[in-house]
Amino acid sequence: MNIGQIYEDYFLDVYKYVRGLSASDMVAEEITQETFFRAMRSLDSFRGDCDVRVWLCRIARNCYFTYLKKQKHVTGNETDFDLMPDVTDIEQQLVDKDCAFAVHQALHALPEPYREVFTLRVFGELSFSQIGALFGKTDHWACVTYHRARQKIQKQTGGIS
Repeated sequence: MNIGQIYEDYFLDVYKYVRGLSASDMVAEEITQETFFRAMRSLDSFRGDCDVRVWLCRIARNCYFTYLKKQKHVTGNETDFDLMPDVTDIEQQLVDKDCAFAVHQALHALPEPYREVFTLRVFGELSFSQIGALFGKTDHWACVTYHRARQKIQKQTGGIS
């Protein structure tokens, strides 16, 4: 495998995934670059037992959590980034700023793994099988977790979605 080709093929996927996690262009750019740097260093250890995109998203996820830990250490507070809403169900509501804010609040309040599965599906545009692989679970688990996250968002927003 050629890291240059991997970068070209998967940069946007990794960037969207991290952007969905962080809701920050600057953080997404930084984490995406770190992800490909780490991938380049560990390319020889990639076994090929999963899709390259899944492998890169695992690296990106680890980089992001490392970033959050560093931010917590620097500031002494837990870093909170508002996550964005599910565009598949709620995109019509985003036109209205009040509705969009309610969706952001609901997504931000979701416990893990719901928040991350939801983000991976919507912003990372990963399949349920890829999400399941990231968590070491089945695609059915990922699908159920995603739908439960959607239900929780709908319940918290009073059904605006």
